[in-house]
Amino acid sequence: MTTSKLSARDFNQDTSRAKRAANDGPVIITERGKPTHVLMTMAEYERLSGGEMSLLEAIADPSADFDFDFPRLDNMGFKPVDFD
Repeated sequence: MTTSKLSARDFNQDTSRAKRAANDGPVIITERGKPTHVLMTMAEYERLSGGEMSLLEAIADPSADFDFDFPRLDNMGFKPVDFD
């Protein structure tokens, strides 16, 4: 994995080059010599962030800790049925 650097000006003038470079590793974008942004592929971002977890994965994961509040039906505009 290679890390590249581009100035904000170079990035604005040639985004295709930046996207190609991101295939090889993160691209650090600088403004006045200071890093301000990082460009990476979506696959790399998902790898770093852990990606999205499906409901099945969340239920199967013993370390997953989450709460789910089921919606109350009386708040959804339903009226009780009168069978008389």
